[in-house]
Parts: sequence; C-alpha cells; structure tokens
Amino acid sequence: MFSKLISRNSKRNRKENRLFFGSLVIPVIAFYMLLSLSRQDVMIFLEKLESDAVSKLLSMIPVFYGLALFILFFLIYYASKYQLERRRHEFGVYLMLGMRRIKLFLLLIAEDFRSSIVSLAIGLPSAALLSELVSLITARLVGIGIINHQISFSFHALLGTAAGFLLIKFAAFLILSGKISRQEIGSLLVDTPDGTKKQLPSFFYALAALSGICCLAAAYFRAISGIAWYRNTQMGLTILLGLTGTLLFFWGLRSAIGLAAALSCSRRRLHAFNFRQIQETVMYRSNMLAVCSLLILAALCCFGAGIAISRFYGSGTPHVIDYSFQDPENMGSSAGIRNALNDSGLNDCFQNLFEIRLGHPHAPDDMDGVFRMDALMSALREAPASDSRDVLLNNLSYADYPYTISLSGYNALLNAAGLPLLSLDQEEAAVYMDASYVSQEGLRLLNTILQTRPEAVLSGHTCVLTGPVQTTNLVADRSITLSFALIIPDDVFDSLTSGSHSVYLNGILAEELTAHASLLSAITDMNDRLDAEHIPYESYLKNMGRQLFYMVAASYITIYLAIIFLIIANTVIGTGFLMSQRKSGRRYRTLIRLGADHETLCRCARKQIHWYFGIPVVAAAVSSLFGVRALLGGILSYKAKNSLNEMMLISAIVIAVLIVVEWIYIAAVKRSSDHYLLKLTVPMREE
Repeated sequence: MFSKLISRNSKRNRKENRLFFGSLVIPVIAFYMLLSLSRQDVMIFLEKLESDAVSKLLSMIPVFYGLALFILFFLIYYASKYQLERRRHEFGVYLMLGMRRIKLFLLLIAEDFRSSIVSLAIGLPSAALLSELVSLITARLVGIGIINHQISFSFHALLGTAAGFLLIKFAAFLILSGKISRQEIGSLLVDTPDGTKKQLPSFFYALAALSGICCLAAAYFRAISGIAWYRNTQMGLTILLGLTGTLLFFWGLRSAIGLAAALSCSRRRLHAFNFRQIQETVMYRSNMLAVCSLLILAALCCFGAGIAISRFYGSGTPHVIDYSFQDPENMGSSAGIRNALNDSGLNDCFQNLFEIRLGHPHAPDDMDGVFRMDALMSALREAPASDSRDVLLNNLSYADYPYTISLSGYNALLNAAGLPLLSLDQEEAAVYMDASYVSQEGLRLLNTILQTRPEAVLSGHTCVLTGPVQTTNLVADRSITLSFALIIPDDVFDSLTSGSHSVYLNGILAEELTAHASLLSAITDMNDRLDAEHIPYESYLKNMGRQLFYMVAASYITIYLAIIFLIIANTVIGTGFLMSQRKSGRRYRTLIRLGADHETLCRCARKQIHWYFGIPVVAAAVSSLFGVRALLGGILSYKAKNSLNEMMLISAIVIAVLIVVEWIYIAAVKRSSDHYLLKLTVPMREE
C-alpha cells in the first residue's frame, strides 16, 4: 500500500509539475555533455594539435561542474519548496488519518527519489545521443568532412552526472521534507499568506529606480568603453555598479507600477485587483526578480557571445591549401623542398605544387617613404566617419614599406581556390590585405576608393592601385599574415626585389588520397610521412584545429552556462509566481463568490504572468545588448574585433530567439495557473 502511494503521488507530481520536471531533465543532459567532453572525438583530435589549450580547458570542467551543482541546488530547493507547499493540505490529511511523521518524511524522500530516477532515465540517453550529434556537427562546421567516428559512451560522465544530480536533489529534499514533517497539523491545513511590509512614500521608490538606472548606465559605459578591462579593481567596480543598479531598479519598480495603474484605463474587469497583485509581487519579491534578471542577462550574454565567437571562427578561413613548405636553409628557392619530396616519393601525393614569391622592394639607403599612397589616404579621410575608416587610416599609415607578391604565384593560388585570375599592366598594382586585419565594412569602403584607381609611388615609380582587395590566404596556416601588400607583375617584382625574396611552396593533396578517406585522415597520414622524412611543413590541420578549439571552447562552455542560468531563472520566476498565487487563494475564492467566472480569473492571472515574467526578461534583454558588446570587446583578439559588428548582429539574432523561448516557460506557467484556478471554482470544504 505504501509503495503504491509513492508511485501514484510521484506520477501525479510529474504530471502536474511538467515545468519543474522538464527543468530537471535539461541539467542532466548538460551535466553529461560537459563531463563527457574529454571522450568525444573532437576533443581527442584537438588534444593532438592544441594539447596545452585543451588541457587547460578540460581542467576547468570540474570547476564549471561544481559551480553548476551549487547553483542548481538552490533551484531545486526553491522549486521543490513550491511543490511541497502546494500539497500542504494533503500532508495535513495524512497526519490526521494517523500517518506517523517519520513515515511522512520517508514518503516524501521516496517520491523524490523515484522522480529523480525517471529524470535520469530520460536525460542520460538523450544526453548521450545529443553529445554525439554535437560532436559531429562541430567537426563538420570547420570543413573537416566525415571523421572516423566511433560512438563513445562515457561511464565516468554517467556516474558523475547521476551522483551529482542525486546528491543535490537528496540534500534539498531532505531539508524541505524535514521542515514539512515537523509542522503542526493545523498549519498544514490552512494556507498562510505573505506578511505585510512597511511602505515608504512613493518618492523614495522613484528615487531608487532613478538611481538604479544611473548606476546601470555607468556600468554600461565603463564596460563598453573598455575601462572595466584595465584592471581587476575596475572590473569589480563595474560589476558592483551593475548589481547595485539592478537591485535598486527592481526595488523602486513598485512606484512605476503604481503610476501605470493610475494612468491606465480602470474600466477593465478586475483592473484594480490585477495591479494590486502585481504590486505585491514586486514588493515581496523584488530582490528575487532582480537576481533572476541577472541570471537571464548572464544566459543571454553567454549565448550571444558564445555563438557569435563560434560562428566567427567556424567561417573564418576558407580551405584552399593543404600544405606550405619553405626551405629554412635557402628561403629564396623551393628547389631543396622539391628535391626532398621527389627523393622520398611524396611528390606524386600532390596534385598541384606552386610557388608564392614575396619580398620587400629593394631600398639600400632609406626604407622610409619607399611607398606612398597619398590619393588613397586622402579619399579615406574624406569618407564618412566610422570605426572601420579609422582602423584603416591607422593601419595604412604604417604601410610605407610593404611586401610585394608576384602575380604568377598569386594567380596560381586563385586558380586553386576557383576564383577569377588577376590581369595587371606594368604600372598597376593590386592591393592585398589578410582578412583578419580588415572588416567587411572596411573592405567595402576600400573597394569603393580603389574603383577610382588612385595613384601611388613605389620605389620612385608611379603606379595605379586597383581592386577589389585580395584576401585569399597565401599559406596553409599562419606562418605569414600580411596587413598590407601589393601584387605586381613578375618582371616588376624581380626588378624591385633585386632577387632578394622569400619563396613558399604550396601543395594541394591528390584527389585519390581524399577520395576514400576524410581530409583529416589524409592530412594526418601525410604529416606522419613528412615527419619521417624530416621535411619542414605547415599544414591546414593546425589551422583547422585552432578554429575548432575556439568553436568548442566558445560553444560548449558558454552554451552550457547559459542553459543552466536560463533554466534556473525561469524556473524560479515561474514557481515564485505560482507560490504567490497559491498564497492569494482566499482572494480568488472571494472573487468567485462575487461572481467572477473561471475565464475571467484566468485572463486576470495571465496578465499578471506577463508582467511578472516581462519585467525581468525585458530588463535582461536590454542589458544584454550592452553586456554582449562589452564581453566581445574585452575578450576578443585585435584581429577578431574587425568582425565585431557582424558578431553583434549574430548575438542580437540569438538574443531575439531566446526571448521567444521565454514564451514556452510563460505558456507552462499559464497552464499551471489555469489548472489551479479551475480547482478553486470547485466548492471546497473548510477544515
């Protein structure tokens, strides 16, 4: 009989608390995915290329896991408190019918354990499948093709997830069950409303809200301007201003709600009752709403910044060249490398081998003033003011001794990339800039100016600068990245460099090597053969590994934290409203006796839900636009900041999508609210 009661109550609780139960399944999935990260093929592959960075990342996982468990404990405690408060009358009846308190305590613990096992049974298989899917998608995003993938189920991650989840669930329910089982029967059978709080004049609340807005504005300015990133004390002060501003703003909101109630139309049904409920909710739970808003803000910032950074590195460098070689003993010729490849029998492994020649113009006397492009710089200064224009003006002001690139070699690179070839006259020079040094807006501006064919002076000779700006990578990875260079015809190149130049031999693997294996496997095998022959090389594998590491670090960690924060905030907001509504049950019963029907009550409660969720969510959404901008501006490298506007656009889209996700929680809370109000319309016996 006792076991049947446990089973029935556990099943009923899951059915009536789908929001809370679903919120528990998602952390199970997140815990497993984080703990199994080291066993995924992507991380095993990365560990060979970026061992130090991967080791540091994996060493941080226990910290993130412990932090998530600590935060999740309070979520479970708060949500379980509502779950037990909702059943107070039921527990009182159990005690009246003769159930011993120790048996009631064991009943609650057993119900919670059963629900936890169901959560793990659903979450762990889902996590294992999702973990494999994310690993494959992450690898696919950087263009490495199909990895020799083997499904790996991490038993260590399973034990860690189950142990941590059950531990915090048991600890939270142990405390709550003990409190419930020790209460007197009379207090369990009667709902106790919130106590009253002393109110101050509205002026003080309005002043607090205004002060909060000023503190938030100061925090936004310090974060976006970069002051917060100067030193730890500045960052601490900025965070303190943000926290203080948020708390003051929410504490003073009751004055704004009162003003909105006075100015809005009062002819609607239950208008006064509606705003009275909203005012009380904000009054009693302003600190809780402020904390939830901060958690949603953290989630939006993590999602927006993480996905933007992941997207940037995932689409950063197009794959053209598989290998680049340079003879360390004779950098002006590729003959040594070609002979080494022929002698080792590796020459046939490449379908295309071509040279890229680059060097500085010969300047025996003075390197300053070798190159001048006054017309282009003047056109830039006359362009509309923008960050991209200022960056270009700063970078190009140092381009007085640029690299030059031979036209034939660069055309061979364009041909390998499937791009149109360049055709230059003797007096023409095409502009080259590495994509990491110029933003898309900067490229558009520079291309517009180059259409006018501005004149420049190179080693005393007049030349015409042409566009569009070329950005295709010269080598397989990053042994050389040029902020500015000129592509010139071969005979002009030979004349200007006087035979003093560097030669890079680029290679593309033969199709038969990649036809029956992934690009990853083909490059890995070729690396082993080149290492055995002691041939120096640079491969696309290193570039690919670096991009993939940034994607994993940005997406896995930030999205993991964002999910935890978002679940906690929304569950606390939802359960907080339902607890407040339950404690106002007598008011709703009075309205029913006065003639209010179920539909009217539901409409009233839904408006309250919109306000209750809307206040912290809107505040977090507005703050997140500044937060993401500050986060990207502080953590990105100089090169990545060139794409800051594109990242902000991606972040804004992600934030908009997450705001839509909030409606799922709102719909779940509305459903629970409607169900509770429906019960109130049924006549109940007063105990």
